[in-house]
Amino acid sequence: MPRLTADVELCQGYGNCTTTASDVYDVDDDGKVVLLRQIIDDADRSRVEEATRSCPVNALRVLDR
Repeated sequence: MPRLTADVELCQGYGNCTTTASDVYDVDDDGKVVLLRQIIDDADRSRVEEATRSCPVNALRVLDR
């Protein structure tokens, strides 16, 4: 199953990722991305990859284990 990573140092808190995958990504009070899940089902991959691509600073990744 795919694994998610987030580079909190790169994150600027745009929150684009939460629009498509609010069950996977959130933004904390400091404006940084929070992973709500680190492993996703293959069924969610397309949607989560779309959310990942929406990050303007490329702070998010979907990796194959």
